[in-house]
Amino acid sequence: MKINVYNQAGEIIGEENLPEDIFGVKLNQDLVHQVSVSQTANRRQGNSDAKDRAEVRGGGKKPWRQKGTGRSRHGSIRSPLWKGGGVTFGPQKERNYKKTIPAKMRKKALLMVLSEKARGKFLLVVDKLSAEKPKTKFVADTLKNLPTGGKTVLIVLPAMDKNLILSARNIAKTSAAQAKDLNALDVLSFRYLVMPKESIGVIVETFGPKEPKN
Repeated sequence: MKINVYNQAGEIIGEENLPEDIFGVKLNQDLVHQVSVSQTANRRQGNSDAKDRAEVRGGGKKPWRQKGTGRSRHGSIRSPLWKGGGVTFGPQKERNYKKTIPAKMRKKALLMVLSEKARGKFLLVVDKLSAEKPKTKFVADTLKNLPTGGKTVLIVLPAMDKNLILSARNIAKTSAAQAKDLNALDVLSFRYLVMPKESIGVIVETFGPKEPKN
């Protein structure tokens, strides 16, 4: 598969051959859905916590005697039946939302999503992308020159580049990540992928098929 290569001014300056085993994988929607749901669940912190009747402050004294008042029998004003009482079956912070997905499935889903980006022309390759110092305007102008249409953009870097990461983080609907750290959920969360040519090599090396050892 061939794809256009842009410069930072947004001009097409050539073409790049994308490896079929990375960017030509057939889509399996069920697999991509399963992996993305699991990755979403794994990012869930589970901080919600409601107090039950044993944790709510007060209520140690019986509100009135058991018999003779004509009212219902109650043992504590912190019963779930009372205002300000404990919560029945409320969320507990001990809940674990983690889901385990095999690494091969995660990698396969990522390759499928990358392939769909390439087929849909949502993958934009630039000849180079570098900044001498953190400068938001530089990255913003570069993205404006590329055919992203003002949509969400994930900049895929071949290696850690603090200047580009700091430059991109103040731009709305834009983020940056290293190619070796890509996952299906992050790729699905953005409309366009913008990456230097070097990032393709990192993706092939990290997620491509490994040669069998002799």
